[in-house]
Amino acid sequence: MPLSSLLWVFLAFTFSGSGVAQSVTQDQPHIVSEVGKTVTLNCRYETSWNVYKYYIFWYKQLPSGQMTYLIHQYSDDGNARDGRYSVNFQKAHKSISLTISALELEDSAKYFCALWDSQCWK
Repeated sequence: MPLSSLLWVFLAFTFSGSGVAQSVTQDQPHIVSEVGKTVTLNCRYETSWNVYKYYIFWYKQLPSGQMTYLIHQYSDDGNARDGRYSVNFQKAHKSISLTISALELEDSAKYFCALWDSQCWK
């Protein structure tokens, strides 16, 4: 298989919020796949006991360093989908995965999962 048809996907995870115990983690430091295939990236997160509503965002960082927004999930909504991007949100398990279908060479990037709480104190 020619190297040009391989995709390198690096995962990096970040969080933002009110400064209380929100965090995101990943279990896949990198993934190699092929053009045209489908890949799934996993993200687990933790929120404080008092965080009831939040958003999870997926971004990719190109080799140039440019950050690109991909898709987001609101904690009270069903699974989000936008073109080739879809999420499987498991609120009870505090996990979310991003699936990218019909991979293109331009999908070679570092991927970030970010958590933002929209309501810290209820």
